[in-house]
Amino acid sequence: MRLIRGLRNLRERHRGSAVTVGTFDGIHLGHQALIERVVEHGRRLSRPTMMLTFEPMPREHLAPADPPPRLTSCRERLRILARTSLDYVWLLRFCESVRSLPSEAFARLLFADLRAPVVVVGHDFRFGRNGEATASMLREAGAAFGARVDIVPPITIDGVRVSSSRIREALARGELRQAERWLGRPYRMSGRVVEGQRLGRRLGFATANLRLERRRPALEGIFAVRVSGAGLTGWPGVASLGTRPTVNGTVPVLEAHLFDYDGDLYGREIEVEFIEKLRDEERFESLDALVEQMHRDAAAARAILEREARTRA
Repeated sequence: MRLIRGLRNLRERHRGSAVTVGTFDGIHLGHQALIERVVEHGRRLSRPTMMLTFEPMPREHLAPADPPPRLTSCRERLRILARTSLDYVWLLRFCESVRSLPSEAFARLLFADLRAPVVVVGHDFRFGRNGEATASMLREAGAAFGARVDIVPPITIDGVRVSSSRIREALARGELRQAERWLGRPYRMSGRVVEGQRLGRRLGFATANLRLERRRPALEGIFAVRVSGAGLTGWPGVASLGTRPTVNGTVPVLEAHLFDYDGDLYGREIEVEFIEKLRDEERFESLDALVEQMHRDAAAARAILEREARTRA
């Protein structure tokens, strides 16, 4: 998969691709269905395949003071897409000029400029200025250019439509298993380990701290986790995701304590897999009270992960 950034980097070899369009936050089962469909069209037509997507997410641009939680950062999204059969990901900056693009101009971009022979979208896809046009209208526009628009019906599990918003809601409630069913994989967050205040080490719980590359995380609290990357595979631990109110923190941070690990992870990329939520984040009256709870959390996480390991075996 090759990344194309912005309009200026679009080349002649990219034109004529089978294309799918959308935000694709989370790359859940519904998104995966779109990717599979566009790959099928590409193979049938002997054409390359492309995803056209946006950064920031449109709702982040439209409501900067109250953006929706993100399931994936841009970097995480691209890493997931790199494991698909897509040939190209065309990443456009979602700005005021893109938001205000008339639907006719957006259709020309796809069918005249990009010369897409087929465009795959979801049933609820909207495009053009203020989302004024629907997937059916895009189909009509494509027909005028001699192109096909394939509208993929919703993916449902137990009668419930899979969507990014439902996954966000499940994560906010701590329903990690439900989120996993809709994502098609466990929920994970990744990032580079940065140096913090070393408070955890002084308290007997050294942590690998990840600065979040998303504006708002989709979940918060204390979790049993497994950590991979930097030579680790599924290493058990306990993690806190929140603002650390006991020490008057204000910015969300993911802090992972790896059980029985004394290596150096600073500057390394790791991935934290959330296994089960233990509790909500809370403010303690003293550091001693916090440490007592941390010991209880660690014991609970160990028990959960040991049970999970036996189940897997």
